[in-house]
Amino acid sequence: MHGKILIVGLGLIGGSLALAIKKQHPEARIYGYDVNTNELTTAKSLHVIDEEATSLREGAEIADVIILSTPVLQMEKVMKQLSQIELKNDVIITDTGSTKIGIMKLAEQLWHDTNVTFIGGHPMAGSHKSGVESAKDHLFENAYYVLTPYNHSLTRVDELKQWLRGTNAKFLVVDTEEHDYVTGVISHLPHIIASGLVNLARKEDERNPLIKMLAAGGFRDITRIASSNPQMWKDIVFHNRSNLLRLLNKWTEEIEKFQQVLERGDDLAISHFFADAKEYRDSLPVRSKGAIPAYYDLYVDVLDVPGAIAKVTTLLAEHGISITNLHIMENRKGLLGVLQINFSKHDDRSKAQTLLTYHNYKTYETA
Repeated sequence: MHGKILIVGLGLIGGSLALAIKKQHPEARIYGYDVNTNELTTAKSLHVIDEEATSLREGAEIADVIILSTPVLQMEKVMKQLSQIELKNDVIITDTGSTKIGIMKLAEQLWHDTNVTFIGGHPMAGSHKSGVESAKDHLFENAYYVLTPYNHSLTRVDELKQWLRGTNAKFLVVDTEEHDYVTGVISHLPHIIASGLVNLARKEDERNPLIKMLAAGGFRDITRIASSNPQMWKDIVFHNRSNLLRLLNKWTEEIEKFQQVLERGDDLAISHFFADAKEYRDSLPVRSKGAIPAYYDLYVDVLDVPGAIAKVTTLLAEHGISITNLHIMENRKGLLGVLQINFSKHDDRSKAQTLLTYHNYKTYETA
C-alpha cells in the first residue's frame, strides 16, 4: 500500500508501530513528530521513521493515516490541534490509548459530520523498557489489538487493519464502554492494587527494616507493575475513574468478605477463597498477550565464582537469544546463587532453558 503515515509520539509503542508498518508496506513513507526532539532525532537515526516532521501541521497536512501515540492528556491536546488543521479528505486518525471513552467523545465532538475518520485503537502489548530505542517490529505479535470505531467509521476498519497488518496482532472490534470496563478489571485495578501493596510495605518498613530485606523474589514479582510510569498511570485512572470507583467498591467487598471469614476462623471458606482463585487463574491463557505485558523469567543456579554470570550471558548471546534484564537474587560468597533472567518472548525463554540445561545448569521458570 502506498501512502504517508504520520506517527505522533515516538516512544516504544509509536516506534514499534512505525517499524511494523514499514516491514509490511515498504513503499509507504513514515513521518514522525514528537515534542521531544531527542526522540525524534533518535527515531530518524535508527531508521524507525523516514522523515522528521518539523511541526504537527507539516506532517498532518500530507498524511493519509495519523497514529496518535502520546499520553492520554497530551493526546487530547493534539486532537484539538489537528481539528484546526486542513487534513486530507480521506484521512484516518487512530490512537493507542488504554482508555477510550474520553478520547472517542472528543473525536465525535471535533469531527462529527466531517470527512475525517477516527477509529479508536489500543494495542495490548508493551515492554519492560521504554523509548523509541526499544522499539521492535514484533512487539505486537499475537497480541490483541482492540479497535473501537463509531458506527459511521466501521466501513474503514478493514482499511486500517491493512495498514496495521505487519503487527501480526489479533484485531478485536469492541464497544467503547466495554473496552474501558474490561481494561479496568484486568489492567487498571491491578496497577492500583500493586501500588497499594508496595505503599503498605513502604509504611511498614519504617517500623521494621526486615521488610525491605525480605521483600525480594515473589513480592517483587507480584508488584512489578507498580514500577510503571506514575504520570502515565495518573492520567489513565483519571480517565477511567467511573469504572475504577465501581471496581474498587467490589474489591473492597471481596477483601472485607475474606476478612470476615478469617475473623470467624472459617476453615472451609478460607480454603474456597484460595481454591477458587487458583482454579480460575490456572484456566487463563498461558501464551497469549494481554493488557499487562507478560514477564518471561528464568531462574538459573550459579556458583559464586569469577566469570559465572558472564559465562551464562555469553552462552545466550552466542546462540542469538536476547535478554531484557538480569537480576542477582542471591549472591553469598562461595555458595550457590540464583540469577533471574528476563526475556521479552516465551520462545526465547524456552530456547534459553534448553540451552542452559544442556550445559548442566539447573533452571526454573515461573508459571
